[in-house]
Amino acid sequence: MRANRPLLEVDRLRVEFPTRRGTLVAVDEISFHIDPGEVLGVVGESGAGKSLTGSAIIGLLEPPGRIAGGRILFDGSRIDDLPYEQMRRIRGKQIGAVFQDPLTSLNPLYSVGRQLIETITTHLDLSEGQARKRAIELLAEVGIPAPERRIDQYPHQFSGGMRQRVVIALALCANPRLIIADEPTTALDVSIQAQIIALLKKLCREHGTAVMLVTHDMGVIAETADRVAVMYAGRIAEIGPARQVIKQPLHPYTVGLMGSIPMVGTDADRLVQIEGAMPRLTEIPPGCAFNPRCPKVFERCRHDRPDLIRVGPASTACWLYDGQAGHD
Repeated sequence: MRANRPLLEVDRLRVEFPTRRGTLVAVDEISFHIDPGEVLGVVGESGAGKSLTGSAIIGLLEPPGRIAGGRILFDGSRIDDLPYEQMRRIRGKQIGAVFQDPLTSLNPLYSVGRQLIETITTHLDLSEGQARKRAIELLAEVGIPAPERRIDQYPHQFSGGMRQRVVIALALCANPRLIIADEPTTALDVSIQAQIIALLKKLCREHGTAVMLVTHDMGVIAETADRVAVMYAGRIAEIGPARQVIKQPLHPYTVGLMGSIPMVGTDADRLVQIEGAMPRLTEIPPGCAFNPRCPKVFERCRHDRPDLIRVGPASTACWLYDGQAGHD
């Protein structure tokens, strides 16, 4: 087994939704990898396909959505074609998930302790007493004060930020090697966001956990991610080291995203705005999907769809860079 093998490899993943009017392609042959202990940020506007990519990886696509092509490999083994029960065991033990709204992840009728203990005993060979001890340790690790007392409380007795910490504790129950975190800070105020980000970084550092962090918040990405994948209309527009993508974006869409973030210490009068909106799945234009909104569009962009082109440490799907470097 190669020591430097990626933990997660997504290879030409395609997600479709059959409808009466035809098949809609929501994720269009995207490829990326995540190494052990790495945080990959996945950003883009609503509808870009970020959350669907995460759902496909953990085997939780809502019907009629389906994986129609490509492969997903976890630690070198294919997982996208596993039977439901087998995937469910991997999802609990090897891959954890943290979703945007903690109330959808927690059962309001059970104490948080019961939910943690059930998850622990399902995936680890521990007695109820040992599982309770581990649950208390997990609550302490995610920063919940007085965990010995709060373990017997119910979700409604926790604030939004504390509920999200409980969800992270649930995701960590079986020591997963990968966490899919889908907008984990969106519903939280800024100070709580910072605490959750710090917690995710600590987990990567201390446990070697890999994280796929899905968000539309570039501030969260700048604070947390090692690498960034920028998605647009179901494809990856740009992928590379976080510092590179934020400071020197290549794709005109990424340039627009970065220009829309207020920067401390700059005296710009107004922020950049990307004109128009992301196309609907039924109306994705030929060529580069961004071409109707792109300030640098030229004739080739309207007809030919670019693949990722490597430019230094990053790669971008943009004809502006054709001839500068090799294709990925």
